[in-house]
Amino acid sequence: MDLDNPPADPIALLRAWLDLAEEAELPNPTSMTLATVEPQGGLSARVVLLKALDERGIVFYTNRNSRKGLALAADPQCVLVFHWDVLTRQVVVEGKASLVSDEESDAYFATRPRASQLGAWASDQSQPVEDRAALDAAYAEVEKRFDGRDVPRPPHWGGYRVSLDRMEFWLGRPFRLHDRVLYVSDGSGGWSIQRLFP
Repeated sequence: MDLDNPPADPIALLRAWLDLAEEAELPNPTSMTLATVEPQGGLSARVVLLKALDERGIVFYTNRNSRKGLALAADPQCVLVFHWDVLTRQVVVEGKASLVSDEESDAYFATRPRASQLGAWASDQSQPVEDRAALDAAYAEVEKRFDGRDVPRPPHWGGYRVSLDRMEFWLGRPFRLHDRVLYVSDGSGGWSIQRLFP
């Protein structure tokens, strides 16, 4: 890829890199690190999975009462990092997280395996649990509760869409003379593009 003449559309570029990661049969090619600001200060990071990508942003799903959910409720500014070591590529996305619609969350939840649906009800994510037996008991209880019927989406579980305010593409080169290109959104569908020193 000629980063002296980078493509005009960073979303298409990210899709192309995601396709490369899938073609390389990497484990979890859509995994990304999500970094957030904690309500009481400080930072936190964890890995989540990309579930949708378009001009509106990147979507992932989680328990909204989890540590990340509470952090995003207090401060929606966040960072996502894709890193594919085998491909020597990385993408950093900066933006603000907003809730996806209930309809989108319902539609995605319905595609999840039943055991994962039950787990979303059983897990009080990020809260202390006495032991594994307590988690297993919580799962058994919701399994019994929804026996013989569809599992609805829990009200505390849903999606977030992270806006694409800044997107930096990093391509590894020998001797750490890497290629870096930064896209900054102008807020109306256009992008300013800069090449950066490694």
